[in-house]
Amino acid sequence: AGIIRREVDGAVIDAGFFVETRDFYKRLRCLPEDQRAKIAMRPVSFTNSLYGDEEAKRAARVNARFVNGAMQVNLLGDVMSDTLGDGQVVSGVGGQFNFVEQAFALEGGRSVITLPAWRMTGGTPCSNIRWTLDTVTVPRHMRDVVVTEYGAADLRGLSDAQVIAALLNITDSRFQSKLMEQAKTAGKLPDNHEIPEAHRENYPQRVRAWIEGHRAELPTFPFGSDFDDIERVLLPALAELKELSSTWRGKAQLLVASLWLPPHEQELQAMSRMGFKTNEGLTARALQGALRLTVR
Repeated sequence: AGIIRREVDGAVIDAGFFVETRDFYKRLRCLPEDQRAKIAMRPVSFTNSLYGDEEAKRAARVNARFVNGAMQVNLLGDVMSDTLGDGQVVSGVGGQFNFVEQAFALEGGRSVITLPAWRMTGGTPCSNIRWTLDTVTVPRHMRDVVVTEYGAADLRGLSDAQVIAALLNITDSRFQSKLMEQAKTAGKLPDNHEIPEAHRENYPQRVRAWIEGHRAELPTFPFGSDFDDIERVLLPALAELKELSSTWRGKAQLLVASLWLPPHEQELQAMSRMGFKTNEGLTARALQGALRLTVR
């Protein structure tokens, strides 16, 4: 699509490995030799640091933008990307710290941290923007830009109070009040601070409604998929089933949906793929309910 254009030492991209669909792998294999040569495969120990031939790297990376994902961010700007509080390693740090460090070392560089504003844990929605974190991958003195589905917070050069206010604005609204009170209790936010009205409706349903209005431009699998039509129906339903079946309230919701909501147009095929008949026990009812909930 012409997005990756800048060549460095004859390559336009450094890569350790590729994970995608079979069609993607086929397209890689079928690339003309001169184009494939522009992909520089590296060992996973390689990180894109500024050190070594620093002068040339600085000249080549003017106004660079370094985009990385995270699991959680706290209201002071610390970032957690790799390890949980119990020591479980979820992901390697990779080059994330190198990229963030460069954003501050390079002329015009910026670091962008992206994360979903919330997640489901044991059937309960939880905020990924927290007051405190269990572990820290990138410290608060390197805070820059943080992006969630509700917007972007430009934190560079701001005071702690300004950082907290900006992050609250991109927090899911179900958690804004509690987090704001924690900040006020700690003396990090003025007692009279309020969430601006424009940021008080940060709810998942608003995001879903916006996406549905642009579905033609935003397909579920924009780069293709190995899943067939029935599997694409089952994927959101199984995710819904996993979330709701972890609580009694969720289980009841699934049962009610299976009894009262209209059937999914591909329900019979989906149930059959999972080895169920539509009237076969509570487990089948739960899946049936999940299928019907995903097409509300």
